[in-house]
Amino acid sequence: MRAPPFLAPLLLALLLAAPLRAQELAMPRAVSVLADGTIRLSDLFDGLGENGDAALGTAPPPGGRIIVETSQLAAIARARGIAWRPLTGSERVVIERPGRSLEPEEIEDVLRASLAPLGLEEEAELETPGFSPPTVPRGAFVQIMAEQGHLDPASRRFSATLVVAAEGMPTWRQRIAGRAIATTPAVIATRRIGRGEILGPEDVRLVRLRAERLRSGAATSLAEVVGQQARRPLGPELPVLAADVAQPVMIERDALVVLVLDSPGLSLVAQGRALEAAARGETLPVMNLSSRSIVEGVAIAPGRVRVVAGSTPVLRADGSGSARAAHLARRAPR
Repeated sequence: MRAPPFLAPLLLALLLAAPLRAQELAMPRAVSVLADGTIRLSDLFDGLGENGDAALGTAPPPGGRIIVETSQLAAIARARGIAWRPLTGSERVVIERPGRSLEPEEIEDVLRASLAPLGLEEEAELETPGFSPPTVPRGAFVQIMAEQGHLDPASRRFSATLVVAAEGMPTWRQRIAGRAIATTPAVIATRRIGRGEILGPEDVRLVRLRAERLRSGAATSLAEVVGQQARRPLGPELPVLAADVAQPVMIERDALVVLVLDSPGLSLVAQGRALEAAARGETLPVMNLSSRSIVEGVAIAPGRVRVVAGSTPVLRADGSGSARAAHLARRAPR
């Protein structure tokens, strides 16, 4: 197997190097995890004592690995006067360089700071197709910078040169391009909500979604939906539309209610039956159970409907009135 490109000149230098002053008994290591950017003898062989600190070459990039095969190990041992010979021909050492990929948030924060003076909206979403953050040495101090930023006001497309400097690796540079996408606040359900349920603060949350993907009429504040009643089932993690909710029903259809008639100096009550459901403040038809006439009133409290003084019954006891009122009267329980 061919040696990795960076290892070929290293082997040549080793063959010409002066051997150690004394023979050392050593055994190759199976796996060696590097602590920095240099490969040393002790990364290949155990039992070298202080001689193990001798540097051999540059480590692979962060997150990378190389394999030193039997023939390469034997050449290094001969060149450095190490008392080791292959026994099976299958000995080899795997050298790994720990690393971590930069988090997308780390890159995005730097990009935003660079593009904000150019007109980038604070809540815009940054789309960078095909970009992969670089890998840096694990535990190293990292500096991220953005240079030569550009933002097109019309297309909202941007570009910038990212610069990443970290201990133990060459400075990394790459031109990155993408698009700034406008977002808008939206209320989404946190769980599946059934029809008729009252939405509490824990049932919804406010997020920001791409404006181009949000349906017209979506609720944009928690105040629009908390305390409201679902008019239809709501799916989890889906936007809630203003039309999906309404004020909670205070009076159910066919429920017995108290009819309240208030006029100056006079207050009358009568028993009635609600012919339609209604929320607080909504108007509904109610049948007066004594006269069998149907009047319209306003739901003012659970089980209470206020009839406006001087209002004309929508259906009188003699059966005269609107066709809708007559239909309501026919379906009302006796």
